[in-house]
Amino acid sequence: MRSFSRYTAAAPLLFFGALFPLSAQAATETDTFEVLLTIEDACAVTAGSGSAIDLGAQAASQTDIASSGTFTVNCSNSTPYYIGLAPSNGSTSGAGELASGTTTDKVPYQLRSATGGAGTIWGNTATSSAVGNGVAGTGEGSDQSYTVYVTVPDANFTPADYKDTVTVTVNF
Repeated sequence: MRSFSRYTAAAPLLFFGALFPLSAQAATETDTFEVLLTIEDACAVTAGSGSAIDLGAQAASQTDIASSGTFTVNCSNSTPYYIGLAPSNGSTSGAGELASGTTTDKVPYQLRSATGGAGTIWGNTATSSAVGNGVAGTGEGSDQSYTVYVTVPDANFTPADYKDTVTVTVNF
């Protein structure tokens, strides 16, 4: 009888092992990608009915009538902006006219950024790059409150209810 040595028995295993490796090599490939985001300037203005400036009931003999109201601007962080105010008559100098549905009288008024008749006029010549006769600000990412003052030199007009609409424009 012929006996097998352990080397003889291992020879076929070595042969097949060379043809078909029993253990595979582990490999890893890596690459990268970018995450991109563009944040654009943004602004919002809130002037609504709560911002109405009520000059109250005045005697026709009253002079130097004044009142104020507020509105808010919310612009993204570090965004420069310029606010313009335009009465409905289209005046760029902030000089408006209160009108009534029952009389043809027009009561003149002036928009201002500071209190009193000598306060700085607030008009609508601001652009996205220049303040003009508007008011400048820089966004903080939250509401910023602005006070607008209205002056009426006198009330010597036909008794009636008068009103006007002012447009707030935020240029950024």
